[in-house]
Amino acid sequence: MIGFTWELFSQTGNIETYLLLKELEKGHYQENGQKYHNDKSINTNM
Repeated sequence: MIGFTWELFSQTGNIETYLLLKELEKGHYQENGQKYHNDKSINTNM
C-alpha cells in the first residue's frame, strides 16, 4: 500500500496523497515494533 501511495504522489504531486503516505509509514513502523521519531535521541549516559 505504501508503494502504491508513493507512486500516486510522485505522478500527481498531490499534498494530500503525501500526507496519507506519511500516516501509512508511521503506522507501518509502529506495527512492526519500531519506534518512529522525527527528532534525534540524546544519550544521557556518561
